[in-house]
Amino acid sequence: MKAMILAAGQGTRMRPLTDHTPKPLLKVGGKPLIVWHLEKLKQAGFNDIIINIAWLGDQIPDALGNGSNFGVNIEYSDEQHEGALETAGGIIKALDLLGNDPFMVISGDIWCDYTLVPKSPLEANDLAHLILVDNPAHHPEGDFALKNGKTRQTGDKKLTFSGIAYYHPELFMTLRDAIRQHKQAKQQPLGALLRKTMDKQQVSGVYFSGDWRDIGTPERLYDLDNYLKYKI
Repeated sequence: MKAMILAAGQGTRMRPLTDHTPKPLLKVGGKPLIVWHLEKLKQAGFNDIIINIAWLGDQIPDALGNGSNFGVNIEYSDEQHEGALETAGGIIKALDLLGNDPFMVISGDIWCDYTLVPKSPLEANDLAHLILVDNPAHHPEGDFALKNGKTRQTGDKKLTFSGIAYYHPELFMTLRDAIRQHKQAKQQPLGALLRKTMDKQQVSGVYFSGDWRDIGTPERLYDLDNYLKYKI
């Protein structure tokens, strides 16, 4: 199974740290955040990894190369010409690299000790499988509810989407066709697509209660850095 790391965002909330450095290359615990991801993916058994790039994007392949130093094969989906395409748009552009089988996607700006598995958890007609976590203080309202293994728009208790998910490429085909026919903009957020698919009962999910962090501000980056230095 292939994996994709979303690394194209501009990281505006992380300024001034991201004025000259793309967020995935900011260091925590002595190495770039994205290197922690690569090592975790390799340990889990993912060998083929796609990384999308946009903001200061050339710095990422310059730092990581083809992945051989990490024991993986890295291919890059370059969005620098278009500007960051948002989550769904970035995945759609990378579909030719991801292939025809289900794949895993992880946001480049999170930290999580969830155990990744290079095997599709998608069942029957499911097109997506989301990892949901407890709501952090900065996002108390959550994103989606979980009931009987299905992810829903509404429910008694909403959880936060972790940024880790497994997708079937079929989820993105209608949007991809519309983009190719210039019926829609290339920039496409993921939330609207997931909600539409939830209404069709085609999004499963699982709750993860372990350590998960959204590294979206300098303060959270420093907190993680201190945690990793202590842990190491």
